Amino acid sequence: MNYISVENISKSYGELTLFENLSFGINKGQKIALIAKNGAGKTSILNIIAGLDSPNQGQISSRKNLFTVYLSQDDNFEDHLTLEETVLKSDNPIVKIIEDYNTALSNPDDEIAYQKAFEKMEQYNAWDFETQYSQILSKLKLNDLNQKVSQLSGGQRKRLALAVTLINKPDLLILDEPTNHLDLDMIEWLENYFKKENITLFMVTHDRYFLERVCNEILELDEGEIFSYKGNYSYYLQKKEERLQQEQVSLGKAKLLFKKELDWMRRQPKARTTKSKSRIDDFFKIKEEAQKRRNDHKVQLEIVMERMGSKIIEIHHASKRFDNLTILDKFEYFFKKDERIGIIGNNGTGKSTFLNMITQELPVDSGKIIVGDTIKFGYFTQSGIQVKEGQKVIDVIKEFGEHIPLSKGRSISAGQLLEKFLFSRKRQYDFVEKLSGGERKRLFLCTVLIQNPNFLILDEPTNDLDIATLTVLEDFLLDYPGCLLVVSHDRYFMDKIVDHLFVFRGEGVIEDFPGNYSDFRTYDDSKPLENNPEASPKEDIEKIKELPKISYQEKKEFESIEKDIAKLELKKTELENLFVEQKVPAEDIHYLSMELQDLNNLLAKYEERWLELSLKMD
Repeated sequence: MNYISVENISKSYGELTLFENLSFGINKGQKIALIAKNGAGKTSILNIIAGLDSPNQGQISSRKNLFTVYLSQDDNFEDHLTLEETVLKSDNPIVKIIEDYNTALSNPDDEIAYQKAFEKMEQYNAWDFETQYSQILSKLKLNDLNQKVSQLSGGQRKRLALAVTLINKPDLLILDEPTNHLDLDMIEWLENYFKKENITLFMVTHDRYFLERVCNEILELDEGEIFSYKGNYSYYLQKKEERLQQEQVSLGKAKLLFKKELDWMRRQPKARTTKSKSRIDDFFKIKEEAQKRRNDHKVQLEIVMERMGSKIIEIHHASKRFDNLTILDKFEYFFKKDERIGIIGNNGTGKSTFLNMITQELPVDSGKIIVGDTIKFGYFTQSGIQVKEGQKVIDVIKEFGEHIPLSKGRSISAGQLLEKFLFSRKRQYDFVEKLSGGERKRLFLCTVLIQNPNFLILDEPTNDLDIATLTVLEDFLLDYPGCLLVVSHDRYFMDKIVDHLFVFRGEGVIEDFPGNYSDFRTYDDSKPLENNPEASPKEDIEKIKELPKISYQEKKEFESIEKDIAKLELKKTELENLFVEQKVPAEDIHYLSMELQDLNNLLAKYEERWLELSLKMD
């Protein structure tokens, strides 16, 4: 069933044309992601589909009585309302059904109105509405229904907006970066919710694991054209690579034809026949095709940083509290050269505060943090960049540096760095106020990198960045020779970039975990007794005691499983390294992705059995 048809829409602001003649459809049950570079018009497309904006040309047609909800990046909540009042004031059709039922109850003589209201309550299961919204708010860690909206943090407001959206149960749900400002537990809960719910989605997101596990179609806006891929993110990567290879073949043919037609043009006399005029018209089309260029850049920089001494950063028994909130409790750590540490934890556990203490923008309460004399910080904060009115993009970055030194006496200029981070020469001379939110983040990132730091700190660098920019940033960081400390909820990014993690558990507890995010999640999920808040530790111990002792056959099975797990782990590591080192041929991406998924599933099965048998051995 078709929900929405988008037909030949175009959008421009003054001289800036975002897109032209775009057409696509949204059908019931589809979970579609729109991918494009920052500034290409993704949010404009969402606004047009949601009816908040209109195209300059073309039209949008939708099914009659289609109930659509749009979760944008900004909310319009009334601060004086409570969480419960906010839910009940939303455009939820069940709220209206309950109101009609209450009205019918107050007019008992109108039996027909009461019967209709009662049937509506039955049809939409409105009796349990309070339970339904309480459960969703609880899942999103919004337990106090009487809390005022004005008291919520930015992350909590985002979760409230998400909760209201899910409670409304729309036919079509439109989402603009739904994972921004959510912690990892919330992202994974949302991911699982969308996977199992029969809901139609149209979203913009840069979260590649989300794209992989939730979406069944990818729409890519690339070089002004829409390309559709009927599959998840792995399928998209495979088919896009095939498309680009085909484009290269077509471009090569076009160049040969252009050269041939150019020779013919040069031999033509001034007086031309009707037939030759037609060929001349074709020539200009061939010329346009032959001179097409893709705006893709690979970052391959051999950076020469300032020398880093033996003393990097030393944290000695550092403690920090805010009222009743403990951030650090006698934490101790000595950073080593070339470390690449990721920081994860729920919102409010002090991740950004920790970064501010590392850079000595915030003092510790006790203990000390010693920064080596040779350390030069580069700090990408969530607050973004402050620019002067009337500044151009190139002027902003030149305030921080003119070039970065490379090996063999070479260097990269500010303009060249901007080009590598997808700012064309023309775009570099635009005013900053013309940039999209994602482009401003990208510019801020360039101002940090141009200073050539040897200790790079990134606080949520992936928010608002498109996938093309994320790929560029990842390529840069993989070659980056200094220390890296990064806070991010982007699981794909963390898996690719960091070697080990600081896990902020709250109440000042910080675990040093030797692995990336996926390793940590596998480890953490293997501790069901510890992680189940509803389980009684005493009951769990009693249950373990009641387990029958291990048999001889089970002991042999246990030893065999240990060997099998080791072999599977080795094979998994080899496959993952192929992807990280980008050594997988385009035609094998889908096959090897499926093989890796099967390996992970088999490992999970073996590890579950191993745990079951190991409990019997205790």
